[in-house]
Amino acid sequence: MELHQKHPVRLHINGQDREFNVESWVTLLDLLRERAGMTGTKKGCDQGQCGACTVLVDGKRINSCLTLAVMQDGKEITTVEGLAQGEDLHPIQQAFIECDAFQCGYCTPGQLCSAVGLMNEGQATSRDDVRELMSGNICRCGAYPQIADAVIQVMDLRKNDNGDKPAFTTGAVLA
Repeated sequence: MELHQKHPVRLHINGQDREFNVESWVTLLDLLRERAGMTGTKKGCDQGQCGACTVLVDGKRINSCLTLAVMQDGKEITTVEGLAQGEDLHPIQQAFIECDAFQCGYCTPGQLCSAVGLMNEGQATSRDDVRELMSGNICRCGAYPQIADAVIQVMDLRKNDNGDKPAFTTGAVLA
């Protein structure tokens, strides 16, 4: 067996089909940053503790530093670069601006992806739920109240537009 054997991985990243040949130990985070050029996804702790590397896989939020790229073969990956639709910001991106929900900005890509994933999950019904379900994303600047404000703002907008249940997408249809 070859020491540095590579495996084919096909991903649908931000609406585009991409193919890679990667060693079995390459994380999704490293593939996204180093091979796919998606540098918006940040490497913070590289241990799944900070949430800076959060991306969406088939609409669900994951820490990309904790999963191997080969495990995501055939999946839909959305990074912060894929949230906006053309010239239009995703509603959560616009809400972060309006609520001043970032300071240094390092955690912001992970916070944004986590917020979209949280809304896709449909479990948050209150500010306390948002705070608890976003607790895996660390903000060293302490913008937590503004981040919660932004998420609540978008949840309220979606609820008003769609009746009782908020519906959130990243451009693709998500369950």
